[in-house]
Amino acid sequence: MSDKIEMRTPLVEMDGDEMTRVIWAKVKELLIEPHVALNTVYYDLGLKNREATGDRVTTEAAEAIRKYGVGVKCATITPNAERVKEYGLTTMWKSPNGTIRAILDGTVFRAPIIVRGITPFIPSWTKPITVARHAYGDVYKNVEMDVPEGGRVELVRTSADGTESRELIHAFDGTAGIVQGVHNTDGSIYSFARSCMSFALDTGQDLWFGTKDTISKTYDRRFRDIFEAVYAEEYADKFADAGIEFFYTLIDDAVARVIRSDGGYIWACKNYDGDVMSDMVATAYGSLAMMTSVLVSPDGYYEYEAAHGTVQKHYYKYLKGEPTSTNAVATLYAWAGALRKRGELDGLPRLADFGVKLELAAVKTIEDGIMTGDLYALSNLDRKEKVDTETFLLEMGQRLSAIV
Repeated sequence: MSDKIEMRTPLVEMDGDEMTRVIWAKVKELLIEPHVALNTVYYDLGLKNREATGDRVTTEAAEAIRKYGVGVKCATITPNAERVKEYGLTTMWKSPNGTIRAILDGTVFRAPIIVRGITPFIPSWTKPITVARHAYGDVYKNVEMDVPEGGRVELVRTSADGTESRELIHAFDGTAGIVQGVHNTDGSIYSFARSCMSFALDTGQDLWFGTKDTISKTYDRRFRDIFEAVYAEEYADKFADAGIEFFYTLIDDAVARVIRSDGGYIWACKNYDGDVMSDMVATAYGSLAMMTSVLVSPDGYYEYEAAHGTVQKHYYKYLKGEPTSTNAVATLYAWAGALRKRGELDGLPRLADFGVKLELAAVKTIEDGIMTGDLYALSNLDRKEKVDTETFLLEMGQRLSAIV
């Protein structure tokens, strides 16, 4: 082609860590830049730069998404004690995803990428299950501490007029222990409910939601009450017109129903539930690397990301010069989704169409039998070949060039 595809408003580009950082650069070099006049505002969210900036860079990246509307993010390390020592960190920095989600107040929608030749571990799952994860609060914004033997922990609420209310959490008589406090806000839960219901309408899918309100009669019950109020007051008629339904049940019943289902709906989950269940759904469909992930803010901001981690073991092999066969599809889909949305918002159909074709080229490459090691172990295609990451991207590049 003689001219590259135009971009106007920049994407917010957030680089990451380890093997996914290597793949990130290759995807841009081999697949995007040959076809698109790429325009990004770049933020390095690698752990070393988060340390160097006191994690200010993460907040700046989130604010940039608020300014420009669309971001695309590489996988990043959320450090534990071992990572603090490995990288010489001054503190155990919080999850960049958690920070960004809190600032954007969005909902994370994750759906499996289905390709011919890979059968889900649950054979009845013939249609994608989209997990909608609340992206604020709960354990990701918790406060926790050790409690020595003989300690006593209370929950204290101080009202605006200074009035205090107290509830005993536990008296640690005869043993030490631990305690954590979590919170959420009505405003964020309302945004979560509206994002899920709007997404259900946009995609024409039923919406399921589950909490444990029989046990958590205040905290989880608030989620249920808000969802049911938003549905009754704002969405019931729209759902009826669209021929879809909103269904509430307890979270444990929801899990049982999901396993028995054939898919094809949105499963709304609280933050922790969504974190766990999205990985379960992704693995059952085939691979964590075969999962799309987009954060949708009720204010109209979008952040696309790879739904998996930084592939630490492959990175250590890469540093030794050993070949790796790391699945790049989730990273590819993050770029594809961001470019498609940028094109849609800016009225640039060629750019939006390129995002679609990037996804098609990835699927065609796999269905032609060219795939990385994780998919090779799962695929039931008669003819298939395990290749390293760069070979997969080069093969995909040939197929992409044929349709762009």
